[in-house]
Formats: sequence, C-alpha cells, structure tokens
Amino acid sequence: MAAKQLKEKVGQVLAKYQHDKSALIDVLHDTQAAIGYLQREALEEIHLGLDVPLSRVYSVATFFKAFSLTPRGRHIINVCMGTACHVRGSDRVLEEIEKELGIKTGSNTRDLRFTLETVNCVGACALGPMVIIGEDYHGEMSPEKVSGVLKNYS
Repeated sequence: MAAKQLKEKVGQVLAKYQHDKSALIDVLHDTQAAIGYLQREALEEIHLGLDVPLSRVYSVATFFKAFSLTPRGRHIINVCMGTACHVRGSDRVLEEIEKELGIKTGSNTRDLRFTLETVNCVGACALGPMVIIGEDYHGEMSPEKVSGVLKNYS
C-alpha cells in the first residue's frame, strides 16, 4: 500500500474516533481491518494522531493476539489444541492442514489465501477436534476431511 493511501486510511480511522487516545484498541482494530495488518508506518501514524507514545501503541498491538504486525491470509485457520481436541487427534488434523497447504503453523500461504494458527481452546470440547476458518466452525474434524473443507475457501 502506498504511503499516501495508508496515511489517508489511518487518518479516516483517527477522525472516526476524534483522535481520542482512550480509543487506542478500537483505532488499532479498525486500522487493521482497513489495511490488512498493522505495519510500522500505520503504528507511527496512530502514535502521532493520538499523541500516545509509540512504545504504548506497539505494546497494545503486540499484546493482543487479534492484532498482527505482519500480513495475514484472507482466511485465518485456527486449530484447537485444547485437551479434549488433542486427545481426539487435533495434532493429526494440524499436520494434515500443514501438508495440504505446504506451510507450518504461524505462517501464510504464498498467495495469502490462508494463515494457519493454533489456539488453546475454543470452548466446543464436545465437538472436537475443532477447526475454525474465519467465522466458520468445523467440528469433529479428521485428517480425511481437511482437503474437502479447505476447498470451500477461495
């Protein structure tokens, strides 16, 4: 994204919150939604626009898992690794997703179609192993189901 376009998008978010420093989390969230991730230049614009120390902006942006300082895929895949899912084979499901996409946990596909992550628990233990893609929950996953599920996401 060009520097001018980035400045405009961050400026719009800052204006929406009237440059209110107490809205830092909301500003970060909306900025990430607008540009895809929180790149350094965006964080610097937020620091200046809210008159908040840059270290505080980085601290908040790195504390919450919802924020990313690197590009992320269009579809975020979260594989539950909680105890109930683990004993039902979530580790094998994760391995199959890694194999199918050709990536390791914590990375993106080259085309930025997917980002693969794990979570400790999604609270749907009776349906484990659970795989969440975006807002879609896929319960009772197995390595055999992975390919069919991934084909639904372009």
